[in-house]
Amino acid sequence: MGRLFGTDGVRGLANVDLTAELALDLSVAAAHVLGEAGAFEGHRPRAVVGRDPRASGEFLEAAVVAGLASAGVDVFRLGVLPTPAVAYLTGSTGTDLGVMLSASHNAMPDNGIKFLARGGIKLDDKIEDAIEVRMNEEWQRPTGAAVGRVLDDGQGFETYVSHLVRSAPNRFDGVKVVIDCANGAASGTAPEALRRLGAEVITYAAAPDGLNINLNCGSTHLEGLQREVIGHRADLGIALDGDADRCLAVDGNGELVDGDQILAILALAMRDSGRLSNDTVVATVMSNLGFVQAMVREQIAVEQTKVGDRYVLEAMKAGGHKLGGEQSGHVILSDHATTGDGTLTAVMLLARIAQTGKTLADLASVMTRLPQVLVNVKNVDKARAGTDATVQAAVAEATQRLGDTGRVLLRPSGTEPLVRVMVEAESSDTADEIAHSLADVVAAALKL
Repeated sequence: MGRLFGTDGVRGLANVDLTAELALDLSVAAAHVLGEAGAFEGHRPRAVVGRDPRASGEFLEAAVVAGLASAGVDVFRLGVLPTPAVAYLTGSTGTDLGVMLSASHNAMPDNGIKFLARGGIKLDDKIEDAIEVRMNEEWQRPTGAAVGRVLDDGQGFETYVSHLVRSAPNRFDGVKVVIDCANGAASGTAPEALRRLGAEVITYAAAPDGLNINLNCGSTHLEGLQREVIGHRADLGIALDGDADRCLAVDGNGELVDGDQILAILALAMRDSGRLSNDTVVATVMSNLGFVQAMVREQIAVEQTKVGDRYVLEAMKAGGHKLGGEQSGHVILSDHATTGDGTLTAVMLLARIAQTGKTLADLASVMTRLPQVLVNVKNVDKARAGTDATVQAAVAEATQRLGDTGRVLLRPSGTEPLVRVMVEAESSDTADEIAHSLADVVAAALKL
């Protein structure tokens, strides 16, 4: 059996891979592991539980709450709120454990469980492994007054929205924005926060019914938002995903502004205001070379990590950095959040537009996105990708050919028997040619 926890909690097809029984067992094991690690020392343990609107979240929430309460944890149900809201509330309320039920940008039939430690931070890999080991064990069950109590917390929405509003450096009066909420967890909170800050807000895909989350909308389907921005002659559009931990944007011409461009805009804003610690931004190895080149021109250092927002956050903590993110739109602003927050990212982006009076297209032009081609090579021995002589020779030859005008990256998948071949070059044709040529070499050399 493979590791149950992935890079972002436990995720799978709800009621098949992720069942009520599994959710209950995970919650009990999490309570035991965290309790024995001292997280609950000296007080009665408390947890907050939130979810996105997908239908399966209803029964999975019930299972998680039952598991925690049966293990003696008092549970406060937050209802439907974004992942970053649950993280913020876990920290701001001094709660011992946060739980979010969401499969993020995945289709509605999937769901997931993400645990957050005190302070609203993701669990360490070792803690996740310990939880997995402790599942289904025999244990002494509390009785009587020792069982956990379950309460509904009706203040989470207002507390989180107020936090977003307080985080903004200035108001957005005069800015017209279309926000695509992916029929997800931020369908209420995101429009409300932007309106309170003075923006004229037009909502799109903000009517969740439990079945339509991420359905042809949100950060993975931008076509509808692009039409809405042009049709309403808006200044920009914001696209969130189902649990609102990521943000992409569309400029007034309907053109995509991706996570790298957003990160570049925010890096300059923070540098200009003296809030970019060490004049450094953290990104992953998948960030476009155009982003790195732009930061070099602006004399901003780029520290790159493995793919995954947890690795970005680790590097930010280790270096005392305030800004990091991924091309996918996960942006971490550590002065205000412990995880990626799509709405917070949108707040900072609109603040920069309002403050400078520039269009989003003008701001995004700080970097030129190099054409990037990604090819997944399936059914190969990914463990040998970094050592096979034939593969390494082909990579070296491609790298030499590109010189300073592009780059090559081979990355084994963390969950599947495949290797991702990514090539950036000055032209799409060159990137495509080199990527597929390398993919053929990988397929032949690493064939299972």
